[in-house]
Amino acid sequence: MTSIDRLHLLCVVGARPNFMKIAPIMRAFADSDAIDAVLVHTGQHYDAAMMASFFAQLGIPAPAVDLEVGSGSHAVQTADVMKRFEPVLDARACDAVLVVGDVNSTIACALVAAKKGVPVIHVEAGLRSFDRSMPEEINRILTDQLSALLFTTERSAAVNLEREGISRERVRFVGNVMIDTLLRNRARCPRAVDVLSVVEGSARCFGAAGFGVVTLHRPANVDTADSLTRIVDVLCEVAADLPLVFAVHPRTRARLSEFGLLETAARGLLLMPPLPYLELLGLVGAARVVLTDSGGLQEETTALGVPCLTLRENTERPITVEEGTNTVVGTNPALIRGAVRTVLAGGGKRGRVPELWDGRAAERIRDEVVLWAAGRRPLAVLTNQARAIRGRS
Repeated sequence: MTSIDRLHLLCVVGARPNFMKIAPIMRAFADSDAIDAVLVHTGQHYDAAMMASFFAQLGIPAPAVDLEVGSGSHAVQTADVMKRFEPVLDARACDAVLVVGDVNSTIACALVAAKKGVPVIHVEAGLRSFDRSMPEEINRILTDQLSALLFTTERSAAVNLEREGISRERVRFVGNVMIDTLLRNRARCPRAVDVLSVVEGSARCFGAAGFGVVTLHRPANVDTADSLTRIVDVLCEVAADLPLVFAVHPRTRARLSEFGLLETAARGLLLMPPLPYLELLGLVGAARVVLTDSGGLQEETTALGVPCLTLRENTERPITVEEGTNTVVGTNPALIRGAVRTVLAGGGKRGRVPELWDGRAAERIRDEVVLWAAGRRPLAVLTNQARAIRGRS
């Protein structure tokens, strides 16, 4: 079989949330004779040590290209990714560009590909918070409009896409690749007691109450003194009854310091630096409750059966509320305190694992990509594999 007989894909990864999504996809593509997938890392997540730990832990192949974009405003970062991705796309003939999630790298590479007439495949399409003040919402909407093939994690996403004029013929419900990664790696996670062993005072996390986990990074929560002060104050109140481990994002730590809140947070909470994937998953799996503004953690806690309190006014992942363990509480101190009391009194919301969150989403994506490509370019290797897939279904 020659290289020309295969479907050539450029798969884009950019920031930390993308790593857990791309890992099972690259693994599934590697198992297919019909697909030649090349990984491009934009460098939007630019902490080299953290990136290396994710790639090593999750078995992600070394990227063929690293654009080394680094930080910047949304406009600067998006523009830099576009400028650096265009020559890569020119130099590497491909049949499609696959993007995941909703970060700046996602929309930037989708724009470049679409303007050059290269089909875009979007994994995690159709999620909507209906809050356009969130940069990620803009990225989601525009990427979906540009995409030829859209893979969704929950059935409500197709309704959102149809409302925006996207034909259902372009949409495939495949499940959640984040959960593929979680299920594959859960048994490898270190114990919470080992993760916390380096934190002074962590022994109190293993009393009768247990402990909670906190993450915060959304601009609406951390970029103004009023909002961050309100959140830190209520977290410290909660921590009097339930020890809280706060894995502090770098920009959140910078804001805590800027607003004079770092000492207050350190007195009331157990502060840790950002954690590698397996270590954070080990903590979350052992927690009584997770308080977060992360979309990924809303999904992971639902899969793990751990109550999640989302410190936002909305969520683009409604299935985690409707079927899972998630409760949207915003930043209202009374709602947060009341929700934590409910967890401590009765265990909190448990929910169930949503449809197709079964660890096989990446396999379904692989198969659907082959079927889609065989309809567009009926080369022997594609049509043969497409026939085999249809025979299994």
